[in-house]
Amino acid sequence: MKRLVIKIGSNILATERSGLNLDTIQALSKDISHIASSGYEVVLVSSGSIAAGIKKLGLTRRPKDIRHKQAAAAVGQSNLMWAYERGFAKFGKKVAQVLLTTEDFCDRKRYINAKNTLLTLLSYDVIPIVNENDTVSTDEIKFGDNDNLASFVSILVEADQCIMLSDVKGLYDDDPRLNKNAVIIHHVDEITPDVEKMAGESKTLVGTGGMYSKVLAAKKATHHGIGVHIISGKKPGLLKGLIDGDKAGTYFEPKKQGLSHRKSWIAYSSRSKGSIAIDSGAVKALRKMGKSLLPSGIVSVEGSFEVGDAVYCLDPEGKRVAKGLMNYSSSDIKKIKGHKTSEIEAILGYKYSDEAIHRDNLVIL
Repeated sequence: MKRLVIKIGSNILATERSGLNLDTIQALSKDISHIASSGYEVVLVSSGSIAAGIKKLGLTRRPKDIRHKQAAAAVGQSNLMWAYERGFAKFGKKVAQVLLTTEDFCDRKRYINAKNTLLTLLSYDVIPIVNENDTVSTDEIKFGDNDNLASFVSILVEADQCIMLSDVKGLYDDDPRLNKNAVIIHHVDEITPDVEKMAGESKTLVGTGGMYSKVLAAKKATHHGIGVHIISGKKPGLLKGLIDGDKAGTYFEPKKQGLSHRKSWIAYSSRSKGSIAIDSGAVKALRKMGKSLLPSGIVSVEGSFEVGDAVYCLDPEGKRVAKGLMNYSSSDIKKIKGHKTSEIEAILGYKYSDEAIHRDNLVIL
């Protein structure tokens, strides 16, 4: 069984003046139902609640303040799910609403619970429709939110592919709306700073993301070994054709040696509670030799954290080298930094482990 995450943006589903485009939702429901009936498990990440709410509330433009965005999302989410419910029911498919926030990814227990819920729904041949819980979120309602959510969900359910439906055909070497001679890039082996620069930082009129946020989201997913497609969501049948083997849009090649599920959570979902500066010897040990971080390599500590919290490791220039889960609290690290492991028990009166961060709980950035 192949598992897909399909992300649909607001600019595909709705307009500020007309609200939800029911014909588009019907067409997408048909294509996705065909895919699900062809032996694929499908998780749908759908924007559109705020755009739908704008129309229903009679607003003339997209709200700028959080409380009005939350109100629009609350009103629009029911409309969005109603439209999907009707669209998929015509093809005998059941759907389920799943609303998530970043807290569901940061907290390990909630992360596992969310994963179990989604996998259980898939086992019942139900198509989960995931959206951010914008009615209670604050800092999530911003540029690139559901693009990032799509990559997080792809990692969460261990998808084989993530397909993002955009208002453009794919990644171009320049903005096609400004340069008619811009050329589409069909295949990206690695997402480098130059590739990110090509994506620009443009936003859409209805949604909050743009090509830049999609490329950054693709970067996360490909590091986990998940291939990412960006294709046009406005051409009927293109999604079905892609699954059937047709080439379209831009494909981002996944890393051959992707991060483990646990290390992906550490790298992208866990919330950092501080940082520790490490010396050049420790940087070499982490990067080149695959070693754990020992207290002797720690120079200074910033922030307040406890055992099990995630922190960033900074090189002598202040750049992030790694991220990992601490074996000691910030107060203990301040006492044992620069010391040998044989001295830990004498200094603290106890010793949890020889390592400040074990290599199994550490990800090189």
